[in-house]
Amino acid sequence: MKKINLEYTKIKFSKIHGKGIYSTKDIKKGSKIIEYLGEKITKKEANKRAYATMEKHYKNPLYNGAVYIFELNKKYDLDGDISGNSAKYINHSCDPNCRFKIADNRIWIIAKRNIKKGEELSYNYGYDMVNFAEHQCYCRSKKCVGYILDKKYWKKIKNK
Repeated sequence: MKKINLEYTKIKFSKIHGKGIYSTKDIKKGSKIIEYLGEKITKKEANKRAYATMEKHYKNPLYNGAVYIFELNKKYDLDGDISGNSAKYINHSCDPNCRFKIADNRIWIIAKRNIKKGEELSYNYGYDMVNFAEHQCYCRSKKCVGYILDKKYWKKIKNK
């Protein structure tokens, strides 16, 4: 896999949700684009932080309730809400142009297909059915199922 340097991506406003990451050059399918960085924390700590962030958002809807916790493995997660982690701004899409790969306790965002200069980068966050209705999707793709869900759950949603 070819690694693309951060200088080939740009953070800017996204029609999907708040900020997004955009390609500043063409990226070939299979290329490593960016590493998802963060603080390695236990699942218990991850749940505590996510809950605290959401509570602040429910009390004050103007508070950014974004949770940047990414599952690393069965024991640990990465809290990506750190300075220097631009990858946290990659939005979910039901028709993504990227995927993620976890190897050696590192999370990489990989081009799922060829990506044109100026395209917003996206991947499927892979959420499960727990509280799925709280996670609406705004990707606007033709394949959008309305919720941020792993593709394996889409049939369950369509049957509801």
